[in-house]
Amino acid sequence: MKTRHVFSTPDLATAQAAMDAAREAGVHDNDILLIARADIELESIPNDRREADTDLMPAAVRGAGYGGAAGLLAGLLAVVIAPIGLTIAGAAAATVAGAMVGCWASALVGSSLPDPIRRKFDAHIQAGRILVVIDGDREVLTQAEARMLANTVGAEVLPFDSLAAFA
Repeated sequence: MKTRHVFSTPDLATAQAAMDAAREAGVHDNDILLIARADIELESIPNDRREADTDLMPAAVRGAGYGGAAGLLAGLLAVVIAPIGLTIAGAAAATVAGAMVGCWASALVGSSLPDPIRRKFDAHIQAGRILVVIDGDREVLTQAEARMLANTVGAEVLPFDSLAAFA
C-alpha cells in the first residue's frame, strides 16, 4: 500500500533537487508530483508533474462505494418485502445502479472541491512555495525523506501522511 508525503520547497530548483533525491532513494518517476500556485504551474511545471486540481477521482470512488452499499441495502430490503417480488438478481441490479448514481453524484461534487493537499497547504501554495508530493511504501518514503532533507537546502516536511488515492 502506497502512502503519500508532502514536502515544501522555496523554488523550482530546490523542488528539482528534491525530486532527484527522491528518485535516488527509489521513488518511481510516476510517483512524484508538484503542486504550486497557478501562475508558477503554468510557467514552470510540466503537465505530467502537476497534481490534479480537484478531488474528482477520490470523490467518485467514495461515491461508488457508498452508493453501492445503499443500493445493496435497498435491493435486499426489496427482496425481503414479498409484494414487490424482487429477486437476488434485482438486488444486484439495485447495487450496480446505486454505485453508478453515487459515483456520478460524488464526482460532480468532488469536481468543485480542491484536492486535499491544496486545501490543507493553501498558505504555502499562495506564498509561492512549490510542494513536492511523493507516493511510495513506508521504507522507500523514509529513505527518500532522509535524502531529500540532506540534499536540498530549504525543503521541509509538511504534516501530511495519507494513503495514495490511486497507487
